[in-house]
Amino acid sequence: MASTKDDQKPKPGDLIEIFRGTYQHWAIYVGKGYVIHLAPPSEYAQAGAYSSMSVLCDKAIVKKEELYEVVGNHEYRINNLLDEEYEPQPVREILKDAHRQLGEHSYCVFSGNCEHFVTELRYGKAQSRQVRKAVEVGVVATVAAAVIVGLLRLIFSTNRWTVAHGDTHHKLQIID
Repeated sequence: MASTKDDQKPKPGDLIEIFRGTYQHWAIYVGKGYVIHLAPPSEYAQAGAYSSMSVLCDKAIVKKEELYEVVGNHEYRINNLLDEEYEPQPVREILKDAHRQLGEHSYCVFSGNCEHFVTELRYGKAQSRQVRKAVEVGVVATVAAAVIVGLLRLIFSTNRWTVAHGDTHHKLQIID
């Protein structure tokens, strides 16, 4: 198992962020080397058909597993990301609620993923920075694409006028 990025030891109720290349998986530490996490359809063989839609929204399973099994060869860190924004729930409540969630669970990458799951347990607020970032990137990309399309239309419409009139030096006269 890879170690934490800063060699800290997790305490019960801590959020564990696992770096898996293009995304982060999240779990909550429950003590004695175990975490509880929401395993998405891609990690849960009985979750349903493996299509792009089953990865976006489907059923998943909440599992209690050893931290080293969930982390594998990836790096991880303790990341109680919203502690400055929200007061964490009492540890006893976090652990009780986490254990109560074990078993089949709904999954939606946009509103009910593993990060939503653990932040709901720790803070009582389901949030996902990954989803928020993806939406922000999507909005920026959409605006950029609209600007590029607008510029291309302007360039090509100017070229059509030049070809049709054969001269770009026509003077515009304003008539009173």
